[in-house]
Amino acid sequence: MQHGPSFFDIFWLLIIFFSLWPIFQQKNLEWARFRLIREVEKKRKSRVITMIHRQERLAFMGFPLMRFITIEDSERILRAIRMTPDDMPIDLIVHTPGGLALAATQIASALVKHKSTVRVIVPHYAMSGGTLIALAADEIVMDPNAVLGPLDPQLGQFPAPSIVKALKTKKGQLKDEMLILADVAEKSLVQMKNTILRILTAKGYSKEKAERVADLLTSGYWTHDYPLIVDVVKELGLTVSTEAPKEVYDLMELYYQPTGQAAVQYIPVPYGEPKKGEVPVRKPH
Repeated sequence: MQHGPSFFDIFWLLIIFFSLWPIFQQKNLEWARFRLIREVEKKRKSRVITMIHRQERLAFMGFPLMRFITIEDSERILRAIRMTPDDMPIDLIVHTPGGLALAATQIASALVKHKSTVRVIVPHYAMSGGTLIALAADEIVMDPNAVLGPLDPQLGQFPAPSIVKALKTKKGQLKDEMLILADVAEKSLVQMKNTILRILTAKGYSKEKAERVADLLTSGYWTHDYPLIVDVVKELGLTVSTEAPKEVYDLMELYYQPTGQAAVQYIPVPYGEPKKGEVPVRKPH
């Protein structure tokens, strides 16, 4: 006599299904991203590289993971640059809150050495280390509302310029730990400033302009999370365009935001100019 699947069989099948479903979703997303990247490459005749850091359903059972610039990122980007012919432009799409200074410096240095045109495209934000990478571009392409950020080194939870300032204003005997921290802070400021100078002068900026930009970005003139809008970036004298390709926004749609119910909702269709007596909505295709 044959029996159908038991309750426990169905239960374990459901457990396996829901455990593997995030993996299947991720693979489908990756294939969709590859297809769109290839379309952009054909259209722009360039090597398209993405470094997009968002929370995604990546881990077991779909728990989200935080993303930032890591050594693994720099290894993959350096490999992509090595695989790119010298006469082929590079379009690097960057969306990141920042990360390791070492990794960002490696990426920026490799972009500087590429012989063809390098464009860094910022659809939303490229803070901290993302800004350092953007400085290595021949052209920074920003959405009109995108932002970059300052490059003052962070030592733990404290910005290096503030540590140095505290040392200069503090009176009396200081603990050894404070003196050591201040010494490291001073060195990190010098190192970051020299890195920015090397990158900007290699891209053709004058030494005077490069020094001005390096001073403003590293001196603590702004807090580390201060958003540098397009107008401010232009005032720094950097080469900036606001003509971001439409396909970049399509690509960003394939990198999902944190899981759970979205805080922002809207009708996802473009609105056109209304005719008299009509609601200004285009019907979705």
